[in-house]
Order: sequence, then structure tokens, then C-alpha cells
Amino acid sequence: MKSKGLRTTIYQVPDLQAAKKWYTKAFETEPYFDEPFYVGFDIAGYELGLIPGESKREKSENIFSYWGVDDIDAAHADLISKGATPFEEIMEVGDNIKVASLKDPWSNIIGIIYNPNFKL
Repeated sequence: MKSKGLRTTIYQVPDLQAAKKWYTKAFETEPYFDEPFYVGFDIAGYELGLIPGESKREKSENIFSYWGVDDIDAAHADLISKGATPFEEIMEVGDNIKVASLKDPWSNIIGIIYNPNFKL
């Protein structure tokens, strides 16, 4: 397979309207697509999608999507101030790259990354 790169991260939420409000505030952007079955946000050219419903499966804690940020300390603090809870604290993983993860109010994992070496 030859991939064109990551396109979409989807979070399943039991209350789509509440999640839409939370993610609008958390990512400071309005959805570009808003239907009862799916809410889509354009986050710097990448898709963040919300789908309604309770999963019958356990939520996995081993799959992460990392959203790029310029200041990981500020982004981490900002998400916590908006209701996210820390999952993995900020850590440097080498070459001045820092990662962290938090959980939204529905226990979905939001990864954030500061990577000064990655250029689109």
C-alpha cells in the first residue's frame, strides 16, 4: 500500500451535541460538516470526526493520533482548562520532540505533539 498520509481521526461519543460544543471550544474551530450522524472539523487540513453512540467495545488505550502544536505546555494546559484530563504527561522522546496525551470528557484519547523537525 502506498499511503497519502493520515486523513481522519474519529472519536465516538454518547452525546454528539455536547461533544460538538466541547471540541469546538477545545480546538477553537467550528465544524465544517454537521449532521446527526457525523460532525467533522478541519484541523489545519486534517479531519477530526465525531460519531454518535456508545461503543460496545472497550475503548483502546494503545492507539494514538497526535495533533501538532507549537507550544505543548500551553496546549496541554489549555485542554485541561477546557475539561480534558491528563492521560500521559508531557515527555521528551528525543531530538527535542515532546508528546503528551489527555482524555476528553468521554474518555477518548487526544494526543498532542511538538515536533520541530516535522514539516509538511
